[in-house]
Amino acid sequence: MIEIIQADITTLEVDAIVNAANSSLLGGGGVDGAIHRAAGPELLAHNKTLGGCNVGEVKLAPGFELPAKWIILTVGPVWRGGNEDEADLLSNCYVNSLELALTKSCQHVAFPAISTGIYGYPVEAAAKIAINAMKNYENKFERIIACCFSENDVEIYKKLLS
Repeated sequence: MIEIIQADITTLEVDAIVNAANSSLLGGGGVDGAIHRAAGPELLAHNKTLGGCNVGEVKLAPGFELPAKWIILTVGPVWRGGNEDEADLLSNCYVNSLELALTKSCQHVAFPAISTGIYGYPVEAAAKIAINAMKNYENKFERIIACCFSENDVEIYKKLLS
């Protein structure tokens, strides 16, 4: 089942949350900063051992002080007008996150709207990619959650899901 909610992803009691991280994995703004603050300093210490992450790829961290057991770290593409493989790279973020979640027997996974903040990806275009990936994996999970920051994003996701 795919759920669209407006919430603070750091409060969700799920098997895994996805962090829209930067390539260093060492913290930043937006959802990445919120997850680092909520997970505690152990996340930064752990991520220093991971050697960064390329755009579209994923790494794994324990949830530390979060209610989620795992943090799946992925790096979304910066929007550059849509002609530099941004769509494929963003799709890879979702697919690779879901595949990693399966290897950890996760049944409940929550995603932020990857790349739609400071990376500038248009929300509706990003939501189409997210929903498509979620639909392709829907039967492999009990719940896949799109955790939106704003009511406007919720409306966009719900429109695309229906």
